[in-house]
Amino acid sequence: MATFEPVIGLEVHAQLLTQSKLFCSCRVAVGQEPNTCVCPVCLGLPGALPVLNETALRLATRAAVALELELNQTSVFARKNYFYPDLPKGYQISQFEEPYSERGHLDFEVDGQWKRARITRIHMEEDAGKNLHGHGSDSAVDLNRAGTPLVEIVGEPDLRSSAEAAAYLRALREILMFVGVNDGNLEEGSFRCDANVSIRKVGDEKLGTRVELKNINSFRFVQKAIDVEIARQKALLESGGKVMQETRGYDAEQNRTYCLRSKEEAHDYRYFPDPDLPLVHITDELLAEERSRVPELPEAVRRRWHSEGLSEAAASTLTAHPGYVRFVEAVRGKAAGKAEPSLLKIANFVQTEVLRGAKLDGLEATFSVTPEQVFCILDLVEARRISGKQAKELLGLVEGTSADPLQVVEQRGMEVVSDEGALTSSLEKLIAANPKQADGLRAGKQQLAGFFVGQIMKETGGAADPKLVAELLAKLIQKG
Repeated sequence: MATFEPVIGLEVHAQLLTQSKLFCSCRVAVGQEPNTCVCPVCLGLPGALPVLNETALRLATRAAVALELELNQTSVFARKNYFYPDLPKGYQISQFEEPYSERGHLDFEVDGQWKRARITRIHMEEDAGKNLHGHGSDSAVDLNRAGTPLVEIVGEPDLRSSAEAAAYLRALREILMFVGVNDGNLEEGSFRCDANVSIRKVGDEKLGTRVELKNINSFRFVQKAIDVEIARQKALLESGGKVMQETRGYDAEQNRTYCLRSKEEAHDYRYFPDPDLPLVHITDELLAEERSRVPELPEAVRRRWHSEGLSEAAASTLTAHPGYVRFVEAVRGKAAGKAEPSLLKIANFVQTEVLRGAKLDGLEATFSVTPEQVFCILDLVEARRISGKQAKELLGLVEGTSADPLQVVEQRGMEVVSDEGALTSSLEKLIAANPKQADGLRAGKQQLAGFFVGQIMKETGGAADPKLVAELLAKLIQKG
């Protein structure tokens, strides 16, 4: 795009991790029979009165604190009036003129550079139901989701590419997951976004006509949908056409956007304060409690680990889920005065061996071994009682059990061979049998040391201490 630049702002809907809905006690559940998790309140029946879910308020507050927004300790719920089949009351309870938080920002990295995008506001609202199509010639409505608590995170139009939009979303999802507010599940729609996309000539201050892309449910599709829409708008303008203000969907199979409805005239939602709900008060006590519940955020964890020698790639992998971070830190916490294995050794073992048996379900992460077992295995390696190869074997023996790795080592006689006399004798025979390789090693070809160490490890079934073998080999080679 030589003459045009994209201007993108995202509106993210994140479902709050409560057991019940925002204004009633109906449970929040996915995959239930349609219209089984409903009551007079979420069905919008006459005379039913809403009552605010305190846990939802707490989680919403925590999200705003983590994203450094300004908290309005008094806010107002309003009725957003519009007619749609999945909106049983004929209005949505949301916040408009007086939301509970405003003016924040999100820092994120894209293509090796740090960017900052402003956040206009975060407000609470209830979700709508779901239209079900394909019932013969009919459509139906499932209201199980109606009333589910959400926060809407409204971003300023500060993003300038689809890559920035995807990186912003990833960083936002990561934070919400780490603070325990949202499970980050795009497929089930508990984390979804609308993208407002326009283009303008480079250097122009005035924004172009905005098109809203609705409910995109993956980072890859967000990026593709925005790119397709930018190309569509550019082609329109370059051919002398005009971009219409509208809401569009994204067809992933055909990789195109399509019109859902025109928004040439701004919709009048006739917001007014909900007369059935009192003012929302975030007390000093509640605010202090939620501030204390915000843990170290993922980027801070990555910076700390990187300062301790962990590579950026490894730190990124191990902060991909809050459960991974908890596991690594739990292994480190088992030292209890012992010589703690380095973060590098712990991270490498967890990343290459432990994560293969990990299972993720929302914010929950389950592992086939415990942090205590992993620490014990690494402690045995550190003490040179088992080799790195034996550590992998030992992991397989204790997975899915409560077995003590030390007892398994003792019962199976797995301790490394560290008898210097026996190892020296084996090395002398090996050197004599391979004079060409020995001469090459004496001449400075250090890579040949791996040949001798490998042969000893093979001979002992991986039970020799490779570090000791290397030390003994060096002495024998120096002697000639």
